[in-house]
Amino acid sequence: MIVQKFGGVAMKDKQTRKICIGHIKSGLENHQNVVVVVSAIGRGDDPYSTDRLLRLTDAFIYSKAASDLAASCGELIASAILSAELEEAGVPNRILHGIQAGIWTSGDFGDGTISDVDPTMIVDSLQESGCVIIPGFQGINEFGQVMTIGRGGSDLSAIALGGALRASHVEFFKDVPGVMTSDPRFGANAKKLDEMSIHQLLPLLETNHPVIQKRAAIYAMQKAIPLYVRGIASNEKGTWILP
Repeated sequence: MIVQKFGGVAMKDKQTRKICIGHIKSGLENHQNVVVVVSAIGRGDDPYSTDRLLRLTDAFIYSKAASDLAASCGELIASAILSAELEEAGVPNRILHGIQAGIWTSGDFGDGTISDVDPTMIVDSLQESGCVIIPGFQGINEFGQVMTIGRGGSDLSAIALGGALRASHVEFFKDVPGVMTSDPRFGANAKKLDEMSIHQLLPLLETNHPVIQKRAAIYAMQKAIPLYVRGIASNEKGTWILP
């Protein structure tokens, strides 16, 4: 089985989600079981983005627990929409969230750490449908409260699940064709790398817009999980990042 992670750009509208569904179908054909981790729809001022949800009231500064609960809703909405559109496309699936997802967290609201992953319900659900959707960016603390795990945390969710489920690899779908030698927005000389080690990737993540969250990449290095970064818009080969 594999884990596939789709970010906010991939989830932004029904047309791009159709492309996501095509990749999920391909994953099911090739690997039989697919766990899909999603980010909130869109970015910045988009209606259901995390930033927009956190601006619903200034009072969130007084309750980090309430702030985290509101922030987690973006991924829940994205999961519900993708689940319905997968069913529309003839792909049976199940959403697991909260305690069902088995991601346990500790630390501070807004920047929690993953303390444990219990994939029992995911494994049971995969026997029923082969496709399970997990809202990224969040877990449950020891008191049963929703806790988010930092900006870009859906990457960490995907990699943590990949490790717990012993997935063959974790796929990341991006608006670039793979890991590039430099940021393609700031020059035409950026080239895609076909393969690299996780140690070679880490220095490239010291930017404002890393291709993968650095904390997630460090987790992948510690757990020896292969990663595959590829473009959302085509079937062009991406970049393998090997332990």
